[in-house]
Amino acid sequence: MLKNRLLTLPFAALGLMLATSCGSSPHANDERFFLVATSIKLPYWQGALAGLNSAGSELKVAVQMVGPDNYDPAAEHAEFQKLLQRKPLPSGILISPADPGRLAPDIESAMRAGIPVITLDSDAESSQRLLFIGTDNYKAGSMGGQLAAKLLQGRGNVVILSMPEQLNLNQRLHGYQDAFATHPGIKISKVVDLKGDPRVAFDTTKELLGSKPPVDAIVCLVSFACPEVAEVVSRGHDAGKIIIIAMDTDQRTLDGIQKGTIAATVGQKPFTMAFHGLMLLDHYHHHPIQPLIADRASDSFSKVPAFVDTGATMIDKGNVATFLSQRQSSGGN
Repeated sequence: MLKNRLLTLPFAALGLMLATSCGSSPHANDERFFLVATSIKLPYWQGALAGLNSAGSELKVAVQMVGPDNYDPAAEHAEFQKLLQRKPLPSGILISPADPGRLAPDIESAMRAGIPVITLDSDAESSQRLLFIGTDNYKAGSMGGQLAAKLLQGRGNVVILSMPEQLNLNQRLHGYQDAFATHPGIKISKVVDLKGDPRVAFDTTKELLGSKPPVDAIVCLVSFACPEVAEVVSRGHDAGKIIIIAMDTDQRTLDGIQKGTIAATVGQKPFTMAFHGLMLLDHYHHHPIQPLIADRASDSFSKVPAFVDTGATMIDKGNVATFLSQRQSSGGN
């Protein structure tokens, strides 16, 4: 679970602060803000890019998303280091750390150079980042776990597809574990490390079909996994026999919900994360916090929140059409 949750900033107050600050802040021609992530071609990150571009358009500042097309923490680290060598330096950086330990020194270097850094989607709690904006991942896991327990009627074997090195996925796993703890008939039989590869999800599901003891539910803690799970289940004509709980709103996931192959997905808000993340970076670029590096988590009078929760939504067959309509209206992917 997130440790620093006492200073969560309500969005109403956040919007008021941004509206009063950004309107009075002139933007120089060389200002440029960056979002760093891995697997940036995934629909999830294209949704974040839409939010980044929307905020950049409103602020009239240059923005760019950088990072490897595939899951590659070392390449993400290299991209961040390139930004630290850039002239002029970035005006601010948003980053989703795939490997928090590897990125923590980079984040501190950026902050010491006067570049505000905000983590989003995945946190690096031990780093000197300014704040984290994203999902309460423990709560997201708990939401999924409660639904899975209901659909399983309190009994069954569950396989979870994850990537154990990522903090946000471990927080989701913790949420599922605690939700299942009150249902002794539900057992997590295996946690599979996907290693950032959708093929692992596909191959694992093939192995699980017809296994003994049977698998009653498959839970995906990362966006790219459950479309592969649903594909295998559909090919094996096992739709409806295995409960599938997904994560995020890949179009293939939403198609699976509409077809009835996937029971539901826990939808995050990458558009919102990137939109408000940029708004916050712009504010702190034009109104620098002194000192930029400080222990704000334990400061009850800090002007900076430790965590901005963008929320999560359970999407199932009953509300998937509404979600698709909202996404189309927002311009998000």
